[in-house]
Amino acid sequence: MYNFFKDLAIILITAKLFGLAARRFKAPQVVGEIIAGLLIGPCLLNWVQINDSITTFAEIGVVLLMFSTGLGTNLKQLIKAGPIATLVACVGVFVPLVCGTLLYGAFYGFDAVGSQEFYRALFIGTIMTATSVSITVATLQELGELKGFLGTTIVSAAVIDDVIGIVVLTCVLGAGGSSDSSILKVLLSTVLFFAVAIVVGLIWYRLMSWLDKRNPHTQRITIASLGFCFAMAYIAEVFFGIADITGAYIAGIVLCNIHDAPYVERRVDISNYLMFSPVFFASIGLKTNISGLTPEIALFCVCFVLVALASKIVGCGLAAKICRFGWMDSLKVGVGMMTRGEVALIVAQKGLAVGMVDSVYFTAVILLIIVSSVITPLALKTLFVRFPTSDSRALKQE
Repeated sequence: MYNFFKDLAIILITAKLFGLAARRFKAPQVVGEIIAGLLIGPCLLNWVQINDSITTFAEIGVVLLMFSTGLGTNLKQLIKAGPIATLVACVGVFVPLVCGTLLYGAFYGFDAVGSQEFYRALFIGTIMTATSVSITVATLQELGELKGFLGTTIVSAAVIDDVIGIVVLTCVLGAGGSSDSSILKVLLSTVLFFAVAIVVGLIWYRLMSWLDKRNPHTQRITIASLGFCFAMAYIAEVFFGIADITGAYIAGIVLCNIHDAPYVERRVDISNYLMFSPVFFASIGLKTNISGLTPEIALFCVCFVLVALASKIVGCGLAAKICRFGWMDSLKVGVGMMTRGEVALIVAQKGLAVGMVDSVYFTAVILLIIVSSVITPLALKTLFVRFPTSDSRALKQE
C-alpha cells in the first residue's frame, strides 16, 4: 500500500520537471511527461512499475481529459461549421484510416475481413485518425490567422474530426475486442448509446441549467457535473460495450452550453492537471516496452510516422481543394491538421487495454507526437509567411 505513495511521488515530481523542460524547448508539456514515464519505467531506470493503483489513476485522468475536451467544445461553432469543415474532417479521418490499415497489412500480411488480425490493422489506422490542434491554434493565433476563414476552417474541422474519430474508435474496439462481436452489433450498440445519451443528456442539461441559475459558481455545480461524467462513462462501458471515454466526451458536450461550463472546465482541469493527467501521460511511458523493439518494428515505427503525417496532409488538403481553396491554402489546411497529441495516446491506450495493440507500438505513437509537434508550427509559419492566405477574411462573430 505505502509503495504506491512512493510511486505516486516519483511520477508527479518527474512528470512535472520534464513537462516544464519540454515547454521550455517549445514542445507540448505532455511530451515531457511521457519521457518521464520512459525514464522511471522499465525502459531505463525501473524505479516505478505499472500496477492496479496507477492504472486506476491513469483511467480517471483520461476520462477527465475527455470530459474537459467536451466541455471546451463550441457547440454553436460545431453546428455552424458547414459542409467545408465537415468534408475536411471526414476525408481527414478516412484517408489515414485506410493508409494505416494498409501499412500494417504491408508489414504483417493481409488477413480476411473480420479476423482479429484485420481489426488489429484497422486499429493502427484508427490511431492515425486522431488530430490535436492545440499547437496549430497557438501558431495561427501568433500569426493573426486564427479568426480568418482558413483558421476557422481548420479549428472547426479538428472538432468534427474528434467526434468522428471517437465513433470510429468505438466501432473498432467493439467489433475487434471480442470474437463474438460483429460490425452490425457494434453499430446497433453505438446507435442505441447515442440515442440514450441524447435523451438523458437533454434531461440532465435542463436540470443543470436550473441548478446553475440558482447556484452559480458553486462547488455543487462542479460535483454534479463530475457525477454525470463518471455516470456516462460507466453506462457507456457496462451497458453498451462502448469505451468509457466516449461517455465522458458526450457528457462534456451535453454540458458545454450551460452558463458555468467554463467554470466547471477550469475546476476539472485543476484537479486533473495536479494529479490524474500527469499519471496518465507518465503511464504511457511506463507501459512502453522497447525490449521487443526489433529492426522490423523500428522500421514500422518510422513508416508509421511518415504515413500518418502524409495521409493527413493529403486527405485534408485534397478536401480543402475540392472546396475551392487555392493549392497553398489547401496545403496549409493539411499541415494544420497533421498534429497528434493526447487523443492519439488515448486511442492507443484503449487498444492496449483490450489487447488490440502491443506495448512496443507505443514507441511509434510517441515518435509521431514529438515529430508532428516540432514540424507543424515550423511548416505553418513558413507557409503563411511565404504564401499569404488568399482569403484572410475575419468571420463575423455571432
